[in-house]
Amino acid sequence: MAKRLQQFIQKSNSKNSRRKKIFLSGVVVLGSLVGGIMPLGSVSALTNLPSENNATWEIHDAAAPGLDTGSLRTVSQSPIQGFGNIFVQVSTTPEPLFNGQMMRGFGLEFDGEDTFETTQSVDLGGVLVTREVKVEEDENFTRFFDTFTNTTKKPITLDVSFGGALGYGSGTEQGTIKATSDGDDLITPEDAWTLIATPDQRDRPVGVILGTPAPFKGAITGTGNQERNPFETPMATAGHEANFHGYINSLTIEPGETESLARFVFVGDTGTESISSTVEKLEDFNTNPDFSDLSKEEICTLENWDVENLLGFKSSDCASVASLHIPAPAKSVEPYTTSSYDVTNKTIAELQADMEAGITTSEEITRAYLDRIAVYDNGPFGFNAFIHVADDAMKQAKAADKARKKGASGELLGIPMAIKDLFDTKDMPTTNGTLALENWQPKTDAFQVQKLREAGAVLIGKANMSEFANSGGYSESGWGQVWNALFPSKTSFGSSGGSAVAVATSMAAGGMGSQTGVSLYAPTVGASLTTFRGTDGMASSTGVMPLTWGQDYAGPIARTVTDLAYLLNVTTGTDPLDETTKDADKYRPDDWRDYLDENSLEGKRIGYISSSFVSSYADDDTGEAVKSHFADIEAAGGTMVEMSKPPGGGNSPGGSKNEEGWARYIELHEDFPYADGDELLASPLVLPYNQRTLRYTDRMTEEQVDAWFAYRANYKEIIAEWMDEYDVDAVVYPGFISDMYNNDSSINQLTADRATGVLTSSVGLPTVVLPVGTNTHGYTVSMQLVGRAWDDAKILGMGFALEQKTKGQQVTEFAPALEYKKANRPPHSYENSRPKHSYETGRPVHSYKNGILPEDQYNE
Repeated sequence: MAKRLQQFIQKSNSKNSRRKKIFLSGVVVLGSLVGGIMPLGSVSALTNLPSENNATWEIHDAAAPGLDTGSLRTVSQSPIQGFGNIFVQVSTTPEPLFNGQMMRGFGLEFDGEDTFETTQSVDLGGVLVTREVKVEEDENFTRFFDTFTNTTKKPITLDVSFGGALGYGSGTEQGTIKATSDGDDLITPEDAWTLIATPDQRDRPVGVILGTPAPFKGAITGTGNQERNPFETPMATAGHEANFHGYINSLTIEPGETESLARFVFVGDTGTESISSTVEKLEDFNTNPDFSDLSKEEICTLENWDVENLLGFKSSDCASVASLHIPAPAKSVEPYTTSSYDVTNKTIAELQADMEAGITTSEEITRAYLDRIAVYDNGPFGFNAFIHVADDAMKQAKAADKARKKGASGELLGIPMAIKDLFDTKDMPTTNGTLALENWQPKTDAFQVQKLREAGAVLIGKANMSEFANSGGYSESGWGQVWNALFPSKTSFGSSGGSAVAVATSMAAGGMGSQTGVSLYAPTVGASLTTFRGTDGMASSTGVMPLTWGQDYAGPIARTVTDLAYLLNVTTGTDPLDETTKDADKYRPDDWRDYLDENSLEGKRIGYISSSFVSSYADDDTGEAVKSHFADIEAAGGTMVEMSKPPGGGNSPGGSKNEEGWARYIELHEDFPYADGDELLASPLVLPYNQRTLRYTDRMTEEQVDAWFAYRANYKEIIAEWMDEYDVDAVVYPGFISDMYNNDSSINQLTADRATGVLTSSVGLPTVVLPVGTNTHGYTVSMQLVGRAWDDAKILGMGFALEQKTKGQQVTEFAPALEYKKANRPPHSYENSRPKHSYETGRPVHSYKNGILPEDQYNE
């Protein structure tokens, strides 16, 4: 023990020397704030580190996409799917807004070797939280060292839940408890470690080392469900939710004091012998934890380890130890608004009515939204909904007010809109969420953006999104990952997450997004909003960066179906540059509002497919919660008709729709910085899991283009015949069929189950999506009404009628109305705090995943 203590003291000197470089800009000593600190430049994106047994550890640090939780996105060939995050709940009064949520925003900086250090602490109700994450390559473990410093004048009690997802479902992908230190299959305070593996043991087992067990006073106090408020929801012992581990410690910290917790995650080898060999490792860790690189000061703050018996420390050894130097938190924006008009949860219709009545102006409305962006979109708990905020937003608003005074009118005159950052904007950068297109600014607007501008809308900013619109599960870009508006530890979904969250948090009145697979409906369901995906060709995609040409659809996100009608009046119609829209003017109504009739479901037959409401892996009641709203359809005069599964459309024609889309997009621009889509996707500035090796992909031939159009048209006929067979006017699908999950996983299964089989995108049919209520766990649930091709206006009307019955929209509690102050907010307050500089290219070679992106990741 004496030798180990000597090692700790020796290593503390070198470590403190290294830390002086990191903490130079500002420190907190016993709660005294000295300056602010921002993350230093990082050398990697979503840093990947190897371990000796060939496992790859993916760490969520501050580098792009900047989730910055310090948790493990995944570890290869293991059940880890977003693990090692911490939820913290403090006793501070008044209760902080994000109390009990996942901690993030540490500015975690990789040292280029094995350690991630906090460069800015996170302030939660006067408790400064830091993380240090160390990956020990030779020993195949990662250590999480978390500190909590009380900067107030009163003792604070806090609960900390460490954990995440270790598998999913209840079959072969489930993580099951194979062993614990006390010999049973339950995790209790008497356990020092637990071992989890998939049932067939084909993956690497995962050991979680919790600290000294009870009766030691610092042992875990219990367990919880890390996906569903671990401080209130017990950890399940069976079913899907048994995958969600939360290990809870309770601390009481005196003013000016720091206490810390250290946990280890160990990943074993593959193979049938891995369980027994991993148990041996865990037993060794239990008695010989590796704290060799922690300073003496850090050791003295540990609360969940008996350092006296394990390490030979005595209380007298810590009596004269200096306090830890804790980095200062990020500077916060004072939460107030300079606008006397409250925009919180206002619809476009309400805003427009108030402007027409002279109650407010576009200038007041826009200032209110800008103030909310300044307060709620940035900082450790910011939603990250915007990539770029318009420098001239107030100028646009004043122009709209001036036009109104001269007699102009219109549904969108003076209405601030968030535009997904794959729509061309001639006055703002268009990045498609990738640092490879940083500062790319087209000279022209996308067709729909042009129409919004002509209607007098205020383009308040470019909304964050999934890079290249690749993901339907997350909205993660080079400028940060978007967080859910209603459940701020959850994913926003993708790829239009920024647009949806901007609307749901009242940072914009409406949003424009796009959908290839689920990217309008998923973030809309996650935010309890409405959206409309029209028939192929109802709206132009000119000037919208592609994912799958001929299937991509650009459309609106709003609070209500009425607001959708306002937006559709402006954005739909024939575009001479987009051949797919040649029939749009023939089928679009003169005024979409004419179809907003609460009796639109009267006498209608609405089909449903029972299996579409049942998850293949989750066992909560989401599907049944949606089905319970069949009663609302019936109350509105509709009749429910059970249907068989729809027929398929045959084999999709060949040819690269992605490359064809990029070729057509690039043809619109003389100065696009890449020769083609292949070159863009091969850029080293692309997120590592989206990057491809450089290759040459042919454009589609004329025959392939014709075959693709014919395939889509024929599939629409097949579905129309199927609907005719059952004599239905529309088919209803759920939004999701499971709960929503945390934002730090790597797989779509742990966002929410979206596998409903909805026909919208695969066929190209009109669909309205709207919230209808919640499931028993409190998560918002939605319905999707799908119709025949070109029944767009009728489907919108049915959605309106259902909306009037359900009144199911939920609103966020995490972006409340701001106090009004008659003051001038500094212009820089509106600036996005996420990095604007070019991406650091010194990424370690092993952090790249060369090769073609797996096909399932394109299925956004």
